[in-house]
Amino acid sequence: MPSFSTTLEQAIHKALSHANERAHEFATLEHLLLALLDEPDAQQVMRACDVDISQLKQSLTEYVEDELSTLVTDVEGSEAVPTAAFQRVIQRAAIHVQSSGRTEVTGANVLVAMFAERESNAAYFLQDQNMTRYDAVNFIAHGVAKNADYDEARSISGSEPNEDNLEKTSDGSDEGKKESALENIAWILIRKLKPVISIL
Repeated sequence: MPSFSTTLEQAIHKALSHANERAHEFATLEHLLLALLDEPDAQQVMRACDVDISQLKQSLTEYVEDELSTLVTDVEGSEAVPTAAFQRVIQRAAIHVQSSGRTEVTGANVLVAMFAERESNAAYFLQDQNMTRYDAVNFIAHGVAKNADYDEARSISGSEPNEDNLEKTSDGSDEGKKESALENIAWILIRKLKPVISIL
């Protein structure tokens, strides 16, 4: 199985801490998403997908404080246990990374895996920000940002551009770079044409 990035491990511990600080019996996907807001890879994807991170943080904090108050336990010294959904998301992210031949699971992978939990409030909060799984995958795999003003270079672990495409040809030209740029343009066009195609 692939390993977790250091920042993802920290985010998972932070999610458990969020639950423990509030004496919650369980650590939920909402605790996890709240922790991922500070995880660099997940944060980069959210910014590229035009998510208002400060607003999302406020909504999640209010939800965890108010709506999850029923999870408060009276058992002194008990530690929060991850819910089944929490565990499924982590496992789903790890399986996806392994099947794609990469060796490290990042916060970005976990963020994408959350969308499979369609009935969860965590997925609802992301969708409320007009973020979709397609937006996240499109940025992670192809560097295509939904946010037109997003100008940070993509540097998500495990999603580096294919080095073969960046090699110069025998005559020293940057043919590989041109191909990479053309691929990005093609994906932008496909993304813009998708709604039109579905209407036809």
